[in-house]
Amino acid sequence: MIAAPSPISVALLLGLSFFLGLAFEDFFARTDPHRPGGIRTFPMVALAGGVLYLFDPTHFIPFTGGLLVLGAWLVIYYREHVREHDGQGEPNVGLVILVLNIHAYLLGAVALALPHWIAVATTVTSVLLLTGREQLHNLARRIELREIITAGQFLVLTGIILPLLPTEPVTTLTSITPRQAWLALVAVCSISYASYLAQRYWPRAERGLWMAALGGLYSSTATTVALARQMKAGSTLGNLQAGITLATGVMYLRILAIVAVFNVPLAYRLALPLCGLSLAAFVICAFQYRHTERPPPDKMQTAEPLMQGNPLALGSAALFSALFVLVSLLSTWVKSEFGVSGLWALAAVVGITDVDPFVLNLAQGGTAGTPNDTLVAAILIASSSNNLLKAGYAAAFAGRHAIGRSAAALAFLALAGMALAFLIGGI
Repeated sequence: MIAAPSPISVALLLGLSFFLGLAFEDFFARTDPHRPGGIRTFPMVALAGGVLYLFDPTHFIPFTGGLLVLGAWLVIYYREHVREHDGQGEPNVGLVILVLNIHAYLLGAVALALPHWIAVATTVTSVLLLTGREQLHNLARRIELREIITAGQFLVLTGIILPLLPTEPVTTLTSITPRQAWLALVAVCSISYASYLAQRYWPRAERGLWMAALGGLYSSTATTVALARQMKAGSTLGNLQAGITLATGVMYLRILAIVAVFNVPLAYRLALPLCGLSLAAFVICAFQYRHTERPPPDKMQTAEPLMQGNPLALGSAALFSALFVLVSLLSTWVKSEFGVSGLWALAAVVGITDVDPFVLNLAQGGTAGTPNDTLVAAILIASSSNNLLKAGYAAAFAGRHAIGRSAAALAFLALAGMALAFLIGGI
């Protein structure tokens, strides 16, 4: 006996097919040729697909027959109308109409047989792709070919190479495995790449504090140098001093997010100090933004992009991987030879280069057996050392413009981080 579908599933089937048909008719309302499908057709097609599925939910013979009939009719329609032109004079060769009709038919079985979220997700995604045609086409025209190639390389490295990497350490000098090293690269590059794309293809990121916040996700050091140079050049872009502080505030949250991916207990212990430092940076940023004169919006200039290189470039990936392995080896050796004090000294040194490899090494157990409070202190020391480096960069590149607020704010955050490290680690 065929199991009766639940009323909720049937209501979901009707509601989603009605929603799909409504979006279909609204989208094609301004076109001259009549399009098959709509607010009446799609619910009926979905009901037919659902009923045929219920006749044989094991072998799908009636359901497959109905799909073949619908497909044959759509092929006939396509052959008859493919030579027509739409309202803009473009050839009518798109497959969207055919795909949406098939989606409406499949929706009947999906809503009755699979978890409800799958039916909702696929239907909403189809509607968004349908109604966002112009925006998506504009985005495709803006994206450069080299960006697509680089993203493809990244997918190959993560989807093909990552599963093949060994899950056991290849040397006794460190407990980090090749797969852990590559996962660290994926985590950092993913966040940096999202920030990179936003700055390149989101118009609002070209001015104001949005650019500084996104730069903090990418690299707060590079953002500090870029904004300090703009200050020295007399740029009128928003409030650059507040932007430098904001980038550092975002850096703390970025570190916390990266640690949480690999070590939730350590991230939980880090949450309070890092969020506190981030909040302090945001308060300082707000004070700087409020008490610094800014030009009128019509006189604000568009700044140069903060990121000149793609973070997914293979050269950058190879450099990060090499730094990660080197820091892992150094951390293990320093911890075994000099104990906790050596680890903290190393944290102060690596802070003037790149804190990400050091932080990820600690999060993935590169110094096995070390208490979380010790690791928290090391991460705070590394970030504070990095802030002192950025304060020096700000003073060097911006000169007198940075001495009063930018460098002083970074130095204050560095001292606050050091104080928290002393308090938590018992230094």
